[in-house]
Amino acid sequence: MGVEVRTAAVEDVAALVELNKVCFPVMAEENVVWSKRQLTNHIRLFPQGQLVATLDGRIVGACSSLIVHLGDDPYRPHTYAGITDGGYFHNHDPQGDTLYGADVYVHPDCRGEGVGHALYEARRELCQRLKLRRILAGGRLHGYDDYAQKMDVNEYVRAVEDRQIRDLVLSFQLREGFVVRGVLNNYIVDPLSRNHATLIEWLNPDYEGPKHGPRKVRFACVQYQVRGIETFEDFANQVDYFVETAFDYRADFVVFPEFFSVQLLSQKKLRRLPALEGIRRLAELEDEFLGLMRKMATDYGIHIIAGSHPVERNGKLFNVCPVIGTDGGMSLQPKLHITPAEKRYWGISGGDRLDVIATPKAKIGIQICYDIEFPEPSRYLADQGAEIIVVPYCTDDRQGYVRVRTCAQARAIENQVYVVTSGIIGNLPSVPAMDIHYGRAGVFCPSDFEFPRDGIQAEADSNVEMLLVTDLDIDDLYRSRLAGSVRPRHDRRSDLFTFQSRFPHADSADDEERVPMRLPKDSDE
Repeated sequence: MGVEVRTAAVEDVAALVELNKVCFPVMAEENVVWSKRQLTNHIRLFPQGQLVATLDGRIVGACSSLIVHLGDDPYRPHTYAGITDGGYFHNHDPQGDTLYGADVYVHPDCRGEGVGHALYEARRELCQRLKLRRILAGGRLHGYDDYAQKMDVNEYVRAVEDRQIRDLVLSFQLREGFVVRGVLNNYIVDPLSRNHATLIEWLNPDYEGPKHGPRKVRFACVQYQVRGIETFEDFANQVDYFVETAFDYRADFVVFPEFFSVQLLSQKKLRRLPALEGIRRLAELEDEFLGLMRKMATDYGIHIIAGSHPVERNGKLFNVCPVIGTDGGMSLQPKLHITPAEKRYWGISGGDRLDVIATPKAKIGIQICYDIEFPEPSRYLADQGAEIIVVPYCTDDRQGYVRVRTCAQARAIENQVYVVTSGIIGNLPSVPAMDIHYGRAGVFCPSDFEFPRDGIQAEADSNVEMLLVTDLDIDDLYRSRLAGSVRPRHDRRSDLFTFQSRFPHADSADDEERVPMRLPKDSDE
């Protein structure tokens, strides 16, 4: 009576951390209760799944959930760290079919007051509202330690199911309509359960069928040859050719290389300008360049990752990658790490923001050329949920290309993501600092059984103008993260190494305030 359930807010996190410790004192000693960072991440990634129960205005219970896609074998063995991505929920998959119950906890003083039932009921309602197939959870065997000398874990579970033994957790879950599908060994560090858990399931009676088939995304990477042109229309025609070809191949995304728009400086009226003057003149063509990209994205109905283009903001030049959706919506991702040559010749400044861009097909992040040679941005993007990292690059020699390619493949393996690269070829003798190029487009993947043997999804021929087209299976990413031969995302030693980002305004609720380079789809600015 009087129990109310609502979605959790960031302001609740401190109270939830303390409540978790009170509810699980033994596990708190093992340091396997929620942290502030984890709970904040849950709310950011899947706010609907994070619920709190209040009694007389005081938080007395809570539950955490995420959505996963478990494919053809939903009852396969897994661990708590694996299914929750180390407790951070970065593997939350909005396209999945299963609501996974990561935790339910009620203050010991409030047990028997209907708090747990209210939370379970709210979770069932969420599952039905989202039209998901089921709820799965790993249930702690709260009383097994007392019986471990008398019976094995499977016997204990059967005894609880037959009501010969009462288990504080499992008996309650059975009353709530869940059924046991199996026993998970070494599921979590919990002395009371001897690290065992039951795999319990509640099937949604209103489920109407799968939300989607296999999640595959088709990328077309342009190995773009720069050559002298006379007019902007010459440039537009060359770009249009590749976008149209990608459309003909039914690609979802077409990727152009870094600085491919510098080809515009080979127009007769702009040739042989000093490097700094040339790059600023190119920045003045921002509206014309972006207008062309937006028109092609909407006309062809294809996502365009438009390499990069210089833009001026508050007197500073930035090298940014436009990402344009099929509706014309646009985000501009600035390059973070600036090479010595970019600083020396063009006076480019590094950006200070890095976003995961959620598209209907996949969650992507952008790292422009030199950025991929630093592991931190890729780790940040992966931790924010990126499934594909796209790397437009421009390298003048083989050594530069090898740096980009080698690091791209490393980032794919260590973060268990796809990395898509696209580079410039050809030469522009009339444009300072852009005279020669070496490139080879490639798509890299984790190195495991689900993927090509060498961790190379596809790779173009060197220095030949062409379009590299390949399909990426997003479901394979999640299968490898949960049950791969190795699981770098899950097996990180967070007790030894910590990762911290310092992006300004990272916690701002006002997205338009903290993302000054984002353009709405109907903007003419």
